[in-house]
Amino acid sequence: VQESSSEATRNQQPLIGRGESEDSYTVSSVIFPFLFPALGGLLYGYDIGATSGAEVSIESAELSGTNWYSMSSIENGLVVSGSLFGALIGSIIAFNVADILGRRRELMVAAMLYIIGALISALAPDLIVLIIGRLIFGFGIGLAMHAAPLYIAETSPSQIRGRLVSLKEFFIVLGMLLGYLVSSLAVDVVGGWRYMYGASTPLAVMMGFGMWWLPPSPRWILLRSFQGKGNIEELKRKAASALSRLRGRPMGDMASDEQIEENLISLQDAYKHHEQEASICEVFQGGSLKALIIGGGLVFFQQITGQPSVLYYAATILQSAGFSAASDATQVSVILGFFKLLMTGIAILSVDKLGRRPLLLVGVTGMVVSLFLLAAYYAYLGSTPIVAVIALLLYVGCYQASFGPIGWLMISEIFPLRTRGRGLSIAVLINFSANALVTFSFSPLK
Repeated sequence: VQESSSEATRNQQPLIGRGESEDSYTVSSVIFPFLFPALGGLLYGYDIGATSGAEVSIESAELSGTNWYSMSSIENGLVVSGSLFGALIGSIIAFNVADILGRRRELMVAAMLYIIGALISALAPDLIVLIIGRLIFGFGIGLAMHAAPLYIAETSPSQIRGRLVSLKEFFIVLGMLLGYLVSSLAVDVVGGWRYMYGASTPLAVMMGFGMWWLPPSPRWILLRSFQGKGNIEELKRKAASALSRLRGRPMGDMASDEQIEENLISLQDAYKHHEQEASICEVFQGGSLKALIIGGGLVFFQQITGQPSVLYYAATILQSAGFSAASDATQVSVILGFFKLLMTGIAILSVDKLGRRPLLLVGVTGMVVSLFLLAAYYAYLGSTPIVAVIALLLYVGCYQASFGPIGWLMISEIFPLRTRGRGLSIAVLINFSANALVTFSFSPLK
C-alpha cells in the first residue's frame, strides 16, 4: 500500500512550465518542503511497525497492564487493522475535499488527526476507545498519503522531483523500521503498547507546525483562479511569493514571476479539457476496462499475497516460529525492517534499469519459494527457527523488489490519459480495501 499515492503523482502537472530546463534553488530551501510532508508517510510506516509490537504487548497478561488483554480474534483484528479502515475512509474523503483544502491544509489536518489518534490510542481506558483511536489515526493516513506526494511533486525543483517523490517512499519504510525499533525497546515494559502508539506524537506535532510554516503549493494557488476562488492577478502574486520562499529567493524575484506565468499557461491549456473529464462509467469500457482489470488485479494480488499481515503481525509470526520471548521477536522484527529498507533503496535505484516485467517475474518467483520454505519449517523444521527468519527475509525482499514499487508504477502508465485520474482513484480504493481486509482476517485465521 505504501507505494500507491506517490506513483499516481508522477502524472501531475509540474510546478514549473515545461519550457524551462533549469530551476534554480538552494539545497537548504528544498529540505523542509520535502521533509515535513514526508513525515506523513513516515508516520504511516511507523504505525505498521509499532502495531506489530503493540499487538504482542496488548495480548500479554503480564505486559498489557489492562484487564481486557484477553481479546477475541475479531477484536484483535480490529485493533491491528483499525488504522487501515480509517485510511480507506480518509482516502475517500480526500478525493472530495483535496482541491478545496489545498495540499498544505490537508497535511495540517492529517497531522492533527495523527496527534489525536495517537493520544487516544495511548491513553485508551478500554478496547472500544483504542479502536476509535486507531480509526482516527487512519483518517490521518488517508489524507497524508493523498496530499504528501502531491505537495512534494508540485513544489520540488524539476531536476530532482522524481528523486524526492521516490525518497518519500523510502521514508515510509524508514517509519516501519522506527516502529519496530520502538517496539523492541518498549515491549518488556508493562503497558508498553501505550508508549509505542504515543511515541508518534512528537513527529506528528513537528509535521503540523512544519506544514503551518511552509507556504501553500503555488500550483494550487493558481488553480483557485480557475475555480473562481479569487482574482487572477492577486493569486499570481501569492503564487510567486510562495515560489520565492520555496526556492530561497528574495521576494519579487523575476525568475519566480516568469515561472508562474509559464505554469499559468500550462494550467490554462490543461483546464480547457477539465469539463470533458471522463465519467466513472468510461473506466469500465474499452481499453480503460482492460487497464483496470490489469491494474486492479495487480493491486489486489499485491495485498492478498499476505504482505500486510507479515508487516503488521511480524512479532507474532516470529513468536510462533520459535522466538517465544516478546523481546526476541521484536528484535528480529528490527532486522526485518532493516532488510526491507535496504531492498526498498535497491528497488528505487534499479526499477528503470532492469525493467518492470523481469523484476516482477523474479520477485514473485522468490515469494513463492519463500512461502514453500516457511511451510516446510512449520511442517518439518520446527526446531530450526533460523529457517523461518530466512524465509521471511526472502519474502519481504522479493516483494519489495517486485510488487512493492512496480505494481503502482505500472498502473500509472497503463491507463489512457483521459481516464487515468478516475482509474487511479479506483485502484487506491481497491488497495486500501484489500489491505484492510487481509490485515483484519489474519487474526481470526492464525
